[in-house]
Formats: sequence, structure tokens, C-alpha cells
Amino acid sequence: MMSFFEHNAIYVVLVIALVIWLGLAFYVNKLDAKVKELEQSIK
Repeated sequence: MMSFFEHNAIYVVLVIALVIWLGLAFYVNKLDAKVKELEQSIK
């Protein structure tokens, strides 16, 4: 198993970075929906 990570380290890093970016995009999307909901309640 470790030899897989040693030989494909760049792919492991790319997958981790992709997961982080997807998580951030999901969080920002949910935050935007909450802000829109608050804007509608203020008006």
C-alpha cells in the first residue's frame, strides 16, 4: 500500500486538493443561500 503512495504521490496530492476545493465550494454555496435567505427576510 505504501508503494502505491510513493509511486503516485502527485495523484494523492491532487485528490486531496480536489476534495478540499469541493468542500470549500460546497460551504460557500450553502453560505450564499443563507445570505440570500437573510436578505429576503430583511426586505
